[in-house]
Amino acid sequence: MANHKHGEMNVDVQQKTFAGFIKTVTWSVVTIICILIFMALVNS
Repeated sequence: MANHKHGEMNVDVQQKTFAGFIKTVTWSVVTIICILIFMALVNS
């Protein structure tokens, strides 16, 4: 079994995946808030 050396693993793919996840969650939350505001204004 190879010895593990801290900090040598290539994590570019994981970082890109996490960045995409955060971007998707952010846009989803903004969209949901906009829909809720629209519904509140129309329903008044």
